[in-house]
Amino acid sequence: MRLNELGQTGRSPELPLTLDVDGESLALERLLRVLPGQRYVGVARWQGRRVLAKLLVGGKSQRHFQRELEGAELMARQGLVTPELLAHGVSEGQGGWLLFDYLDGAQSLWSAWDQAAREPVLTDAQQAVLAEALGAIGQMHAQGLWQDDLHLDNLLQYAGRLYLIDGGGVRCETPGQPLSRARVLENLGVFFAQLPAELDPYLEELLIHYLLANGEHALPLELLQAEIARVRRWRLSDYLKKTARDCSLFAAHVGAFGLRVLRRECEPELQPLLVDLDARIEAGHIYKTGGAATVARVESNGRPLVVKRYNVKSLWHWLKRFWRPSRAWHSWREGNRLQLLGIPTPRPLAVIEQRWCWLRGRAYLITDYCGGQDIIARFEAYKQVTPPETELLALDRLFAALLRERISHGDFKGHNLFWDDTQGAWSLIDLDALRQHRSARSFARAYARDRARFLRNWSADSALYRLLDQRLPQVPDTCPN
Repeated sequence: MRLNELGQTGRSPELPLTLDVDGESLALERLLRVLPGQRYVGVARWQGRRVLAKLLVGGKSQRHFQRELEGAELMARQGLVTPELLAHGVSEGQGGWLLFDYLDGAQSLWSAWDQAAREPVLTDAQQAVLAEALGAIGQMHAQGLWQDDLHLDNLLQYAGRLYLIDGGGVRCETPGQPLSRARVLENLGVFFAQLPAELDPYLEELLIHYLLANGEHALPLELLQAEIARVRRWRLSDYLKKTARDCSLFAAHVGAFGLRVLRRECEPELQPLLVDLDARIEAGHIYKTGGAATVARVESNGRPLVVKRYNVKSLWHWLKRFWRPSRAWHSWREGNRLQLLGIPTPRPLAVIEQRWCWLRGRAYLITDYCGGQDIIARFEAYKQVTPPETELLALDRLFAALLRERISHGDFKGHNLFWDDTQGAWSLIDLDALRQHRSARSFARAYARDRARFLRNWSADSALYRLLDQRLPQVPDTCPN
């Protein structure tokens, strides 16, 4: 196969396949990242050895090739640890290729962070990951380089060393000269904005690891915090836009006669379920039926999922609902919001709206199944004694996150809060009324209602009620004391 033909294979070319690259054979064995018709990154075999191949096709291939090549060469020339570039080239009308030494068995710092992320804030394991990352970033900045798409997946641990990858995102001010303070703050803002906001109080402590590698500038904490907040707002807005369109994360079809958005990685698994969703609901374990919504647990390839169907009760009900976004869409959007913000909720997998000339009818939401107990059942034995401290601390973290992000649930009864053993956290469900507030005043009122509704799960004369009332944070002017 010629390189330009690869771009015509779409998102999932049939592997393995052999490409003719500058007269030599390149056997592509496994794809790691695909941008259909533009970029294919994968593991390949070339001249008897395994390589990481970056294959760039399409109308912008020469520009993208040049950017990748310049970035890789910049890192190598400045003495940074990066995989060796073994071969590269570009062919007119076909595309470009870059072949790198393949670090077999390398682990990204994101994988290392993911393993430590469920631990309490800033444990030794978390600090070790962030120290490595900030040290590498400091070395880049000291040499006048930065990555405009800086994240932990671009740092690989291999054979006791940390490798910088992804030359396409590498930019330069003056090679060999430290970056300007403004650029440093901007780039560090991108890095910290992707980490949990719970780490924000420890920024000053974490920056020490960066300053050991690049102490060229004093870094005012207030300016860095402002940059982090700006990037977080942009990331959230950008991510929520992606949940409504076809992209690498989501497979979307939106039209006058229907809407369907699926998490792309789950699309093959969900397809059989979507053939007759109503029948699968009726055959599943029904939690709630009739009225405005039907909720059921269903099986998909042995995996339990929850499907919530939003019913149309009557013509009058339809007239009130057809012109605005469905509650399924609202829950899909807010579930994805919570996911990005690091607030536990069952992962939203798909949303479907039945439409006729854009007029909305019945809608469906599919999520992961949260198999734990709700907080009422889990705390049943603790009405007069203290619940486990780990579960109380998890509740503290949840309420702190809701306060930090100005999020109200809208129906904070105990049956909407489940214990997730995997994460060791309380997980929110039933997000129909969830809202992130811009106004501190509107949030304060909504939070006060949420807090009061949550406490009403238990009798006011119980020891558990008094403990939670003392423990749960209050917003000034919303609680009696």
